[in-house]
Amino acid sequence: MSTLLGSLRRLALSPSLTDVSFAARGFPVTPTDATRALEAIPQAVVCGFEWGIDFRRQADLTRRLDMVDAELRGFAYEGATMALTVRDAMAAGRGQRTRRLLTGPGRPHTFLTYIGIGFAMARLPRPLWRGVLPDLTGEPYYPTMSWLAVDGYGFDRAYFDTDVVVNRQRRLDPYPWRGRADYFPRAVDQGVGRALWFIHGGVPDAVGAAVRRFATDRHADLWSGVGLAATFAGGCDETGLKALREDSGTHWPHLAQGAVFAAKARDFSGFVAEHTRSALHVLAELTVPAASALADDVSLSTTSSDEPDYESWRRQVRAHLDRK
Repeated sequence: MSTLLGSLRRLALSPSLTDVSFAARGFPVTPTDATRALEAIPQAVVCGFEWGIDFRRQADLTRRLDMVDAELRGFAYEGATMALTVRDAMAAGRGQRTRRLLTGPGRPHTFLTYIGIGFAMARLPRPLWRGVLPDLTGEPYYPTMSWLAVDGYGFDRAYFDTDVVVNRQRRLDPYPWRGRADYFPRAVDQGVGRALWFIHGGVPDAVGAAVRRFATDRHADLWSGVGLAATFAGGCDETGLKALREDSGTHWPHLAQGAVFAAKARDFSGFVAEHTRSALHVLAELTVPAASALADDVSLSTTSSDEPDYESWRRQVRAHLDRK
């Protein structure tokens, strides 16, 4: 059941479905069936956010989330996690809503729910960031993959502040996430790369051109984000994916690593879209079971003193792909 306070939060904080449309954002996208499918993704996030910000009982929330089509369900959970993170932050440390969702019905969507935390970070003052990541000790991929929250923050800023973050390529201020302010900009750029896929409607040459407008030291992480988005979200046929791989050039291992991560996330959720299989085959020359096994087999414990464990994981995946 919704509450008056929940309804007020929803009205104050939730963007409308129109607000997240490509036309409303001013993205250079020609409407097609493929771009409309991409556009449904941020709309699913908004629906999840509206349900999460408004409802009192988790059971009411998850009933709605689980009614969403399997292709988009993870994105709805992403939006709900964003809402619960905001609500927990407003509860001044007393909230446990996010943890209950992530250790319960949201567990299959772990990778996307981390991104939802990042979406909340984009709407919260930085002093509140210290408490946004719930303790998920005992859950898989915690805390290593919590860097996806920073990725989500970068995606959100690129999607909603495109002129500054994308057109002018402004670097966002660092933050000591997990004590590593030095790595924060790199994780942000991985999210910016994902956003470029949406901003340019999954058109490979436009996406590649957008990557190249950034400083060269940012290209590798941007390409990784592109590979993740192209594989998880779809929006491009096999011919376009081959062109995307060719365009990535020496950054192909980064593009392919993003594809592997996307395949792992889809596999962990229990639903693998056909476009994910196709993109993974073209971009990384792997099947979904092989990519998922690779993601789990590389050691997460072998971390050099100058490298976060998340980057160690990413580097080992790239090294394996580069040896193929």
